[in-house]
Amino acid sequence: MALDLDGTILDLKLNLDPRDVEALGRIIQAGVTVVACTGRPFPGALPWVERLGLEGPIICYQGAEIRLRDGSKMLDHGIKHELAMEVIQFARERDLHVQAYRDDRLIVERDRPEAHEYANHAGMEIHVVGDLDAAMGPTTPKLVIVSTAQKLDALLPEVRKWWEGRLNAATSVPTYLEFTSVESDKASALAFLCDRLGVPQDQGVAVGDGRNDASMIAWAGLGVAVEGSPPEVIAAADRTIPGPGNGGIKQLADMLIGDS
Repeated sequence: MALDLDGTILDLKLNLDPRDVEALGRIIQAGVTVVACTGRPFPGALPWVERLGLEGPIICYQGAEIRLRDGSKMLDHGIKHELAMEVIQFARERDLHVQAYRDDRLIVERDRPEAHEYANHAGMEIHVVGDLDAAMGPTTPKLVIVSTAQKLDALLPEVRKWWEGRLNAATSVPTYLEFTSVESDKASALAFLCDRLGVPQDQGVAVGDGRNDASMIAWAGLGVAVEGSPPEVIAAADRTIPGPGNGGIKQLADMLIGDS
């Protein structure tokens, strides 16, 4: 089971309901392999993985990387520098905050409020660099534009059309527009991991709430969306559950392993 974190088991204020954790524990104890599948960078995912008691690999950076808990990489698909610079230039021209990553460090050109909003949520330190072009390296796992939900909703169709076939673009939480390489999304990472673990596609479960979760929800044998998710996420799902703190993970446990 691939479990998204933010908006699925963590609420948007980073609260974790003990009842959700208990229900997740029931799923794990029943023998289901549960992996975090998150847009968070590895350092921002690991503390939550540990709190949830997840032992397996971590799908992070929107599926661009699969990491073991010691940090070693099973999968690594970054955005090539030249293509990343197209997105960065797009953001610069529109005065939008954009950030990249290098060696698990969050890097930005300007110290803007949006950077702090993201860093506080992700549990990461901000590194201000003079120029992303020089600082980024040959690839970056993902790029994120942080803005208002209204702006990003309006921007999403434009960027999807512009980079169609070259980059994947989706919102994770409503204020983050995230870009990964065309070969990287949560579905491709989940497919890779299921293959490695010997789990057939029809025995895969994916649970999430963001547009970035739609691909894995559609791919899995059982796709589960959080109620109130964007329409494309609901449309990809077989079932829906309530959000964090509202009994959704218990419903999921009952669905997968029954009431015992």
